[in-house]
Amino acid sequence: MVTERQASDHIPPQRFTDKVLDSAVTLICWTWFIFGFLFFFSWAYLAAALFVKNPEVQFQRLNFYFFRVFFRVVRTIAPRQKIEIDDRIAAIQSSVVVCNHLSYLDPLLLIALFPRQKTIVKPRFFGTPIFGWMLKKSGYLPASSEGRFSRLMIEQMETMGSYLGAGGNLFIFPEGTRSRDGKIGNLNQGAMKIARMCKSPLYVLQLRNTDKLFTPGKFLFNSRIPNTMHIKILDHIEPDYQNAPPSTTELEQQVRQAFTDNQI
Repeated sequence: MVTERQASDHIPPQRFTDKVLDSAVTLICWTWFIFGFLFFFSWAYLAAALFVKNPEVQFQRLNFYFFRVFFRVVRTIAPRQKIEIDDRIAAIQSSVVVCNHLSYLDPLLLIALFPRQKTIVKPRFFGTPIFGWMLKKSGYLPASSEGRFSRLMIEQMETMGSYLGAGGNLFIFPEGTRSRDGKIGNLNQGAMKIARMCKSPLYVLQLRNTDKLFTPGKFLFNSRIPNTMHIKILDHIEPDYQNAPPSTTELEQQVRQAFTDNQI
């Protein structure tokens, strides 16, 4: 007779195989992050830092290509994972882009969509070796205007208008954290303030199912389940800043309405 404890200790063969496959996919992805960077991209970043007068543009393009390759790797080794991208997204320029947040994959996917991109990153990452240096060279912004990186935030905000005017995009996750149930939480007004200050259009994007591939709280990718990740435009907000400038609160309400009308 099989005891209750023996039954609980027994791992079904299929479940064991699934875990092995997920582990292999996760390992390959981490291998690309480490060795793909070292062997294929590190020299290009170093050359841009040493020989390019304004390396920010080059760093952003290298980030773009690095993560495009990453998602090609994911689709190759995990063929059940698909990505559907709204065709109109490729044309977005000179805009503040806000998006819902489901997974750590979300910022990587948005970087892979925009050759010129900036975003807001938690301050602690700016203090890490190599990665922090790359964030600074890429022109990314620390999430706080206080502390040791406050000057960096001020410098980036001073040039944000010219950056957006030259065709760059700033993408922000206004919830500030990943949603565990797909519902939109409280929205930080920072993105709306920047759009208003720079008189830039706002695009509202929606991500779906990135959390099914890389679930919050888990280390392994769920690579075996059939899954299609979607990203689409929910709204394009281009106010008449000259004659009828909206308040930050009005912009926030428009963004929230776009999310609410298309609730996952």
